[in-house]
Amino acid sequence: MAFNNRISKGKPKPLRSRIILLTATLGVIAFLFLLSSFLFTNHSTNSQFNTHFYNRNNNNNKYLYWGTRIDCPGKHCGSCEGLGHQESSLRCALEEAIYLHRWAASSCAMDSLYDAELMSETVPVIFDDSKEWYRVISTSMKLRARGVAHVAGVSRVELKENSQYSDMLLINRTASPLSWFMECKDRNNRSAIMLPYSFLPSMAAKKLRDAAEKIKALLGDYDAIHVRRGDKIKTRKDRFGVARTLHPHLDRDTRAEFILCRIAKWVAPGRTLFIASNERTPGFFSPLSARYRLAYSSNYSHMLDPVIENNYQLFMIERLIMMGAKTFIRTFKEDETDLSLTDDPKKNTKKWQIPVYNADETC
Repeated sequence: MAFNNRISKGKPKPLRSRIILLTATLGVIAFLFLLSSFLFTNHSTNSQFNTHFYNRNNNNNKYLYWGTRIDCPGKHCGSCEGLGHQESSLRCALEEAIYLHRWAASSCAMDSLYDAELMSETVPVIFDDSKEWYRVISTSMKLRARGVAHVAGVSRVELKENSQYSDMLLINRTASPLSWFMECKDRNNRSAIMLPYSFLPSMAAKKLRDAAEKIKALLGDYDAIHVRRGDKIKTRKDRFGVARTLHPHLDRDTRAEFILCRIAKWVAPGRTLFIASNERTPGFFSPLSARYRLAYSSNYSHMLDPVIENNYQLFMIERLIMMGAKTFIRTFKEDETDLSLTDDPKKNTKKWQIPVYNADETC
């Protein structure tokens, strides 16, 4: 993610396919698949993490491996999903591990984004460069047919109740061509959601949480807006050459003059307003300074430079800052009670429409 008025760290290098949300390396995937044939191979140099619900020394612990499908669904592996989709997928995978009472394994450089110890208070986590993980690998090979099961298209209920799977030491989910957020078929059923959507954002790595707390202290009493433009305001021309977009009001609603009008009823003049955005145009939000004291993450580069290594970490810090605001205004509504800059829906929009730029009402 790249953000205007902030520290530029370039594109996250191999992190898009390697870290976030915890994708496994090809070496580990190959290693796990070879387990079913009881062959020995070298262990990947990259760590994975595991989630467990039993005593660390309990030999009855069992494991769930979800592999690369966290953020790289099927044929789209070349362009992995964004942080939102990846966290949706990770949350799904962790919930399945909770439901099955298994440890869960996936990519490891997660420790640059998440606090494993903090997460362990709810969903215990270890890394696969530990002695515990090597013991799992060794034990699974000794168990032969009861060591590992490669599954695809099998519901979590069947995995739990069918002894063909429940007795296995390791369930390997990487056989599925789908990403995990697609595997969660019942996400609209609130009772099926075991972890709140705020869980992963609050599990940020300690150094990211510390940086966010320091900036929040400097901001004092503040409000915040998240302005998502970039990919969301892209247009394409129809067969008549007319530009169309999936979010017809978004480009208009996220311009400074319209933001001023929209947030006036929520944010009083003179307030400190923290802005996080993927808009790259210099000075794009400057008109807001006529009413508010503006703040960006780039104002605190002396604090962030030693901490952040990629734009994922930067966004996670910004998200923590926004979560601490007195009034937080999102780009899109995530929930009915949310304040938002636009009334356009965020998801399930398949109709390409002509962008609207005229005001619906006067300020």
